[in-house]
Amino acid sequence: MQRIDFRDQIARNKRNSFLLMIAIFIVFVMFGYLISMVLNPSYFFIIMSISVVFSLSYILFSYYNSDKIAVASVGAKIAPREKFKDYYNLVEGLTIASGLPMPKLYIMQSSQINAFAAGRNPENAVVCVTTGALEKLDRRELEGVLAHELGHIANYDIRYMTLVTVMVGMIAIISEIFLRSLWFAGRDNRNNALLIIIGLVIAILAPIVVYLIQMAISRKREFSADASAVKFTRYPEGLIRALKKIQHDYSPPSKKVSKAVAPLFFSNPFKSLKSLTSTHPPIEERIKMLERM
Repeated sequence: MQRIDFRDQIARNKRNSFLLMIAIFIVFVMFGYLISMVLNPSYFFIIMSISVVFSLSYILFSYYNSDKIAVASVGAKIAPREKFKDYYNLVEGLTIASGLPMPKLYIMQSSQINAFAAGRNPENAVVCVTTGALEKLDRRELEGVLAHELGHIANYDIRYMTLVTVMVGMIAIISEIFLRSLWFAGRDNRNNALLIIIGLVIAILAPIVVYLIQMAISRKREFSADASAVKFTRYPEGLIRALKKIQHDYSPPSKKVSKAVAPLFFSNPFKSLKSLTSTHPPIEERIKMLERM
């Protein structure tokens, strides 16, 4: 089995996060350019200025508030220490083992066994578990799930995946804005026919391509987080048992969970089959990999 160099992975995730923010900026500017050309080229500088300001503001806001965006999107609430002592004790023990700072802990109302981590770095991370996970998992199983989420934090997966998640939603929105802007294009824009066709193709394909990339990235990082969990707990059996319980748990996903945030979760909340659109690798493959550790 190929060994995982955690230092290389952390460096790669940091680099990819920076490149991703540049890509977001380029996409916004590109759509601003297309919109200005389709509507009226004389408005080019005005629309481009708005695009640049909006894209920079959006990137900075998303970067510094990614944890708040993630927990708010699923309706999660802060977990009171006095009510969830075991939850706090497990995470505190794992932070000592991993050398990570203590994240903020949240609870999400859902009968599913699940959890997720989010944030821009370990110092500003949050961990959220479902009420179903607290009720259905024993202590060692829950520890394995929490260690997996701390693995995402240690590897800086949370920064990269949260940015990708927000990017998918925003590209979908700006693509829709571009498509709607075509209705306002004047009839004297016949010379821009080729530009309009190119814009249409990009507006339709961009969200699809980015979404498929998001799914591929998500599936790859789950194996690394599982390996990190074993590194922190030295007990793969706990995580294996948790995955087996999830495998036979048919609770419906919370209505507040959207497909955009699904890649952040410990397991796919929508139980989709193995495909290009699956957010996670098959549970069977994850179990087989863990059994070899």
